[in-house]
Amino acid sequence: MKKIVRKQLKGDEFVSTLTKVFQFVKKRTKEMIIVGAAVVFFVLLYFGLRFIQAQNVKKESQVLSRLLELRSELATNPEDLAKLEQMAGNGKLSRLGYVLVATYWVDKGDLAKAKAALEKIPSGPKDFLYYQAEDLLGQVNSLEKNYDQAIAIYNKIVEEKPKDYALDVILFHKAAALEGKGERQEAMTVYKKVQEEFPQSYYGFDAAERVRKLEAAQQPSL
Repeated sequence: MKKIVRKQLKGDEFVSTLTKVFQFVKKRTKEMIIVGAAVVFFVLLYFGLRFIQAQNVKKESQVLSRLLELRSELATNPEDLAKLEQMAGNGKLSRLGYVLVATYWVDKGDLAKAKAALEKIPSGPKDFLYYQAEDLLGQVNSLEKNYDQAIAIYNKIVEEKPKDYALDVILFHKAAALEGKGERQEAMTVYKKVQEEFPQSYYGFDAAERVRKLEAAQQPSL
């Protein structure tokens, strides 16, 4: 029972951390995608640590632990990037390595290098990491104002209906790309879909906020 309580408390701490990040994003819409990249990293860190605990293969657990350690310490030890990039190019966990490298370059504002890392990820298997990489690639394209490419990526994910990745995230990012492109009516339609189908999620709440702002912008000024 105590183990379950401790596990729940750790989960609550993680949820609390994400909530604070999301509140910051609401105030700084322009920085949403970059903050999203940071969230991606912390989500991967969380699931990575859970993965380590579940593994019986000691070698893979050590490699995973080392990947996450290198990424978490890049802020203070940027010279370790070469080690992370080298590890990303080898072994079963190479996809995770490339995603971690990409999040680092997004944080630094070097979108070309972030995209280069993501494009090295193979097209399968189509699991959580695959869709995480595709989502991040869409966000990078949006930051580069390549909205058509971003929208195409999100449309493809929606069509595939992944079981391992939340569609409210994908739909919200698609709507943001449409809005960035200037297609506000289409963006509003997608935001409303997120609002209606995922009302209890963070993205459902934020979609409702975006709908209100877009509707207000359509009102004639007095």
